This record gives sequence, structure tokens and C-alpha cells, in this order.
Amino acid sequence: MMRVKGISKRFKSYHSPTDRLKEVVFRKKYHREIVALEDISFEVQEGETLGIVGQNGAGKSTILKILSGILLPDTGSIKIDGKITGLLELGTGFNPELTGIENIYMNGTFLGMSRTEIDQKKPEIVGFAEIGDFIYEPIKTYSSGMLMRLAFSIAIHADPKCFLVDEALSVGDAYFQQKCMRKIIDFKNKGGSIIFISHDMNSVKTLCDSAILLDKGHILDYSDPKSIVDFYHGMILQKSHMGDAEVEVKKICTKEGGETSSTSTGEVRIVSFNILNERNEVISYVESEQIVKFVYEIESLKNLVEPHYGLHVRDNRGVSVFETNTYCMGIETPPLKKGQIVKITYEMKIPLSAGNYSISIGVANKGYDRGFFEEYLLMAHDVEILKVISKDDSIIYSGVFNMNPQVSVQ
Repeated sequence: MMRVKGISKRFKSYHSPTDRLKEVVFRKKYHREIVALEDISFEVQEGETLGIVGQNGAGKSTILKILSGILLPDTGSIKIDGKITGLLELGTGFNPELTGIENIYMNGTFLGMSRTEIDQKKPEIVGFAEIGDFIYEPIKTYSSGMLMRLAFSIAIHADPKCFLVDEALSVGDAYFQQKCMRKIIDFKNKGGSIIFISHDMNSVKTLCDSAILLDKGHILDYSDPKSIVDFYHGMILQKSHMGDAEVEVKKICTKEGGETSSTSTGEVRIVSFNILNERNEVISYVESEQIVKFVYEIESLKNLVEPHYGLHVRDNRGVSVFETNTYCMGIETPPLKKGQIVKITYEMKIPLSAGNYSISIGVANKGYDRGFFEEYLLMAHDVEILKVISKDDSIIYSGVFNMNPQVSVQ
């Protein structure tokens, strides 16, 4: 278990190296303070994974460096029951002149392992890393992917109580990333705690039990991963928006009593939203592989030159199942005048496995490139939930959707 209470960290930034000397000699301030973290508190229980989400410069890596002991906080306290290891910036704790084997002993010692323990686990560490005879070469000859393999293998075999995962994992190839993820999930299932930082929002929603949204060293929100990721995406849209009206991101309650977020400029509004079957009857559930119509009406509160309309389907964890919009589909949409109401219908087959799926809708203006827009007018998450039930005569399968395979046995 880990308990972090009220940690803060500031750095001094000098315009030039001589300003450091001037500050000592003249006893006058020649620096400006950069707030990296301010009053950060959270808890991670055994077997739990905490995700930390935020844009570059939010303070994510600083938190991990403090938790791993690389940096000391200015204020606050950290309580950890057991050993903590992790995969931070590549090269941390390694000597480039030493071989992989020698770095296993050196890095393992830094992580609190005895020489006897390293001797016992060396075959497992080397085998998991899968870098072949390079293990006997100086690590200055390693690629970033090979270095990540060795660093992860040492850290995960050090028997930590808490494991820290930063974006360093992303430099590996797809095969080894999946191997690492399986190892992380196995570590969690055995009661280990994990702090996970990633820009892959689907991984955050899949792996994490709770999440923190950081911005400029402050915690903006601390909630379930799905709500945090939605809020984070709203912040991204805020920065991408080039319209005159300000984009507002706010938290709202869902029909099921949970929380989600809505991103809007207030320049359009939802008039209605319904889910219909082929007979145009309003439904709340559908049999898998049947036709469904998602129908919504939007009123424009200003003139829109080139409005576009999107649909997003997600599973109960918030992981994206399908997302598109009229711009990405190459559909030309007519301009919309202030006060006009437009009706959008998405009709499609639903070959999804049984479960509950949330529907989100969006409205944007003036598309360009591959699905980007000058104005992000509305992103309404979880406006409705569609329950999918199994089709009686369908094949038995696992996964997200039925790919209807055609099989020949000869």
C-alpha cells in the first residue's frame, strides 16, 4: 500500500549559470521558481492500479521520480509498505560502459536486491529480456528497445510491492509491449500495486482502477479512469479549438448515477437523441447483429459554414469500439443557419458481444486533414446506453464483436 500526502516540488530556473553565483555573492534572488507539483495526495491499495494522466509538463514524471527516490519533495510525506521499483527514463541507474550482465548486478543492487538474490534470478531476468548475446556487450551498444527490455526485466523481477510504469515502455516493439503488459497484469493479480503513466488512454481505462488528472502540477480531478480520460480529452479539444467562443469542459451526472464530462462552446444544443430499430421504434436494447439507428437533432445557435456530426460507441469500461464522423466518411454537409435544427441518423448493424455500450455524439465545424476541425462545438459523452443481448443462433465467441468467419476444413 502507498499513501502520498501533500507533496510539493519546486525547481529554480536561472537565466544563465552566472546567476547562480550572483545569488550566493549578493544574496539576491536571480531565479524564478517553477512549480512542478503542488499539494499532491493519493492512495494506492494492494492490487490496485492508479493512472496518472496529463499533458506534457503536467508533473507526471516528477511524481514518479519522487516516488522512486530520485528526487526529494520539498514538502509532504510518502508511506510505502515494501519495495518500489519501476520503468522510468531509459538509462536511469545504468552504466553505459558496463555489460548487460554487469548492469543487472549494479541496477539490482540499487533496487535493494542482494547478490545472492540476483544470482538466483539472473536466468529469469536474462530470459525475459530476450536480447541474446548482447547481454554480454556494453549497453552503450544497445538500441533503446533493448535497453527498455533489460530495464523492465530487472525492475519486475526485483519483487516490488509497487511498480512504476512511465512512457519508457512505449519504445519497445509491439510483441514485447504485450509481453510486458501480461507481466504487469500478473503482478497486479498477485496483489502488487501499480502507478501507470501513459498517453494511451485505452490502456489507462483498461488497466487502471482509478486515475488522477494533472495540470501544471495540480490535481484537477481524482476519479474513475473513464471520467478522467473524458475530462482529459475535453482539455485537448479546448487547446485545439480555434473559434471565438471559449470551450467549457464540465462534469455531469449520467442516467446511471455515475459521472462523465461534456465539452461545449454553447453554440449548439442537443434537441433530442433516440435509438431506434428497423421499424423506427425507440429501443433500449437490441439483439446482436441487428440493425440499429442512432438519431439525434442539433439546433445551431450561430451560423455554421461546414458543420460535421460524429458518433462514438464505447464499452462499459469506456474503451472505444467504434468512432467516426461525417467529415471522416467523406459526407458533404450543408451549412446551418442560426436557429436551424438538423437531424442526423447513423444506421448500422451491431455485431457486438453481449454487454452495455455507451453512445457519445459530437458536433464540429470546418474540417481539415484527417479528422481535425477548426471549431469543436460539442462533445457529449454517454448520452444513452444501449444494451446488446446475444443472438440465439450466433456462434459462441469471445471478444468485442463477431467477425463472422468463414471456415473450411479439408
